Parts: sequence; structure tokens; C-alpha cells
Amino acid sequence: MKASAQPAENKEQTATAQPKLLSGGNPQIAKGYGDAPVQAYIAAMPGWKSEVGRQLDELIVRTIPQVQKAVKWNSPFYGMKDDGWFLSLHCFTKYIKIAFFRGALLSPVPPVASKMENARYFHIHEHDEIDESQFTDWVKQASQLPGERM
Repeated sequence: MKASAQPAENKEQTATAQPKLLSGGNPQIAKGYGDAPVQAYIAAMPGWKSEVGRQLDELIVRTIPQVQKAVKWNSPFYGMKDDGWFLSLHCFTKYIKIAFFRGALLSPVPPVASKMENARYFHIHEHDEIDESQFTDWVKQASQLPGERM
């Protein structure tokens, strides 16, 4: 038997294994472009965060149907073709952080400041109601600004 061969039961376990959760419960998802890696990330978000992730993804796609998606640095990114990324999501123990890379230019400005000059954050905790109107307005505004190249 070759050293690289795995017993059938181990192959099955590998194929069905859940992604590793990093500190704060953020899923470890391989870098990739398109909807599939983003959906893998959302499916791996722990507990209540997965449903909120699906809701946010649906709102973003409904607001910007031509949005580009990727997973980089274990976070889903959303952007415009050839214009960079305008937002990303990241799981923490008690909340989901939405980063608007040019959030300081949005009106109203998302509530959480950043060490980066232009970035602003919006945090969603387990029992928070998402103001869909405000969120989609931020998404629309953010998509019209120059994106971040990463």
C-alpha cells in the first residue's frame, strides 16, 4: 500500500469534515473566488451566525446583482469587477463584524470606528434585528465607491 493512500473510511471522514473554526469561531476556508467558497464559509459559520450570514449574503446579492465574491484570509469579500472590494464579513465569539472598507464615506457612517482611516464596521449580535433598509443602503453606497485592492 502506498504511503499516500488512505483507507476508505478516512476519505469519507475527510470529505464530510466541517471546516476548522479559528479563534472566535471564524471558519477556516481556503482562498477562492466566486459564490462557492463564500457559501462554504456561510455554511460553516457557527450557530446563529450561519443564518445571519445567509441573510446578509442574500441582501448584498439582491442589492448588487453583479457583485463579485471571494474568500480571502478566512473572510468572505464582496466587490465590483475590476474595482476592488467594498465589504467583508468576519465571525467573532459574540458577533459578526461587517467591514465597509470606505465606510467613513457612507451616510450615515456605520457606528464602529476602525484603526484604518476610511474603514468603518457594523457589528451584529445574536438577538439584533438587522435594519435591512439601512444595510442595503450602505451596500449600495459602498459599491459605488472605489474598492480596496487586496
